[in-house]
Amino acid sequence: MDEKTLKNWQTLIPSLSEAQKRWYVGLKAIELGRGGIARMHELTGLSKNTIVRGIHEVKQRKPEKMGLRTREVGAGRRTTEEVEPKVSAAIKRIVDESTAGDPMSPIKWTRKSCRTIEEELRRQKISVSHTTVSRLLHESGYTLQSNRKDKEGKSHPDRDQQFRFIASRAGAFLAKGSPVISVDSKKKERVGDFKNAGKTWRRKGTAEKVNVYDFPNLAIGTAVPYGAYDLARNEGFVNVGMSYDTAEFAVESIRQWWKHVGKKHYAKAKEILICADGGGSNSSASHRWKVNLQDFSDETGLTINVCHYPPGASKWNKIEHRLFSFISMNWRGKPLVNFETVVNLIGATTTAKGLRVRARLDRNTYEKGIKTPEEEMENLAIARLEPFPRWNYVLQPRKKRNFKNPKNSSN
Repeated sequence: MDEKTLKNWQTLIPSLSEAQKRWYVGLKAIELGRGGIARMHELTGLSKNTIVRGIHEVKQRKPEKMGLRTREVGAGRRTTEEVEPKVSAAIKRIVDESTAGDPMSPIKWTRKSCRTIEEELRRQKISVSHTTVSRLLHESGYTLQSNRKDKEGKSHPDRDQQFRFIASRAGAFLAKGSPVISVDSKKKERVGDFKNAGKTWRRKGTAEKVNVYDFPNLAIGTAVPYGAYDLARNEGFVNVGMSYDTAEFAVESIRQWWKHVGKKHYAKAKEILICADGGGSNSSASHRWKVNLQDFSDETGLTINVCHYPPGASKWNKIEHRLFSFISMNWRGKPLVNFETVVNLIGATTTAKGLRVRARLDRNTYEKGIKTPEEEMENLAIARLEPFPRWNYVLQPRKKRNFKNPKNSSN
């Protein structure tokens, strides 16, 4: 055998399976004739018994019968389904019982992990591993899924019409350059060394340490962010309170937006449109909300137009997905250790589409449960707009006491 042939052998042989090596070397031994077995043993390192077996299999035309298979048909370990033919049905029954909430199911209140199912199968005298359970679940069309918010409940019958009314009114205000703001209060945040959901990039092994427990007595206080989002300018303003989310606090947040941001950009504006949810501190039924808006109107000389979203439609409020969602993304994984951190993280929120946010800390104390005397409500310069006067109304400065109902003139 020449040098080139030997080099080719050294390259080819290691890439073959055991059976293929045996057959190929056996074929070459036959070709060499007398002394072929010893010569192939010397060149390949395969044992003589293996070469003899290869010669025998080649003569029996076994490679042709097996094709490309390494093992004979039926060789190897039997599948779980063959050993335990009832395993797939048993797994499906366990998962479905728990999913359906069968009160007689022994694992109704057990997390349906693969290891839990494995243990339940063993109690049924079916021996499988949790990895096999995972494989069989995937093959049966099961996947790991989290809860999905999808049930909105029964929609208000006037929902769509109110949506169209808000869109029409906002479009008219934007067309003439008048400010349109979406307002709401964000979820309250406990301030202190507490874990904040999400992850942030840090060097390996340098995770920030926070309290194991989030008991209220360990907190510095509670941050109450109330925001105003300017639809035309894609700008947000957040007033971070330290006490309660009341109607006074909500209107004060709008007042601060106007003082620090709105007046600068809308110096010639005579009126403003506020889009708000139907509940909370800016509830459509709140007397304190309307009384404080009236005071704001009197102070600024602005005509205050208000449109409330129908019940159960808060997620359609622009501020939710154009401002608050990005604030949550910006501070994820970062403990809100003090109020300064809260304000700075909110103020540092930006997006690729140019969102800018300004934030301030409101140190005032707001009291809950303040009652509104009837004479204050009677003294409001308010006009309610059709078709839904409970959701749409206008407050004018009281120095303009003889105002005209703007239900037709504002569109």
